[in-house]
Amino acid sequence: MKRHHKIILGSFSTLVIVSLVVIGILLNGIVVKQNIENAALKAQISELSTSTDNKINEIASEVIITKSSLNEEISSLNANITSTNEQLVRLQDQAGTDFSGIIREVLSSIVIVRTFSSQGSGFFVNGEGYVVTNLHVIQNSNGEVSDVIQIITSDNKANSGTLVGYIQNLDLAVIKTTSGYGHLIMEDSSNVKIGEKVVAIGTPEGLSFSATDGIVSAVGRTGFGTEGSYVQTNAQLNPGNSGGPLINQNGKAIGMNNFKLANSEGIGFALEADKIRLGVNAIGEQILNMTII
Repeated sequence: MKRHHKIILGSFSTLVIVSLVVIGILLNGIVVKQNIENAALKAQISELSTSTDNKINEIASEVIITKSSLNEEISSLNANITSTNEQLVRLQDQAGTDFSGIIREVLSSIVIVRTFSSQGSGFFVNGEGYVVTNLHVIQNSNGEVSDVIQIITSDNKANSGTLVGYIQNLDLAVIKTTSGYGHLIMEDSSNVKIGEKVVAIGTPEGLSFSATDGIVSAVGRTGFGTEGSYVQTNAQLNPGNSGGPLINQNGKAIGMNNFKLANSEGIGFALEADKIRLGVNAIGEQILNMTII
């Protein structure tokens, strides 16, 4: 019996040991498999993290490049704007100090208006030979309008003129003469600014096609016993300037030189462009059934 028990115990012990070994092997396999899976998962996580970081860096680089490019474009645009403004300032300064180019361009549009008793100035307002001047230029000392009007152009040619009509309370008259000469463009009176430089062209004291420069001293002056509104200027106006244009730096007529204050210098007045336009067209529509300007 004792021997039999030993055999059974020995076999059981062997079985237990074998079982423990098998369990150990299985557990070790599970641990190894888990470690392998963990390592693979870590590798995937690391790869994903690296890929994400690379993508973030790539996007960040693109943003930096785009921002840098945009800043360069903005800087270039600002440089262009600055350059353009500087050129405009230079052009304005040149125009403000030298009217010679503008005078050459507009001179063919300006005329001398002559009667038996008086002489003044005028200018073409369209290409069909219509001239505007002051009514008093073609009146004698008794206020009578002359029947004989002579228009002398900048090329010193004398042409006959025919009175189309006039408006007494604007001191404005329209004369028809030869065509083929340039004409002045009327500026909108709302664009005329105090302080802008101007030039008056006319025939003061018989000195044909003389120019004097100045500035706009005031706009919208009224109350001189007429229905006109006037641009005030310090450009010198003298007898013979009446009817001639007051021209801005764009070569447009902002007014028609009309009168100055007696016993004063540098206080002259020009009928504003809007009133000229309205008066000329009123005459054209009433007398000719047409719009002149």
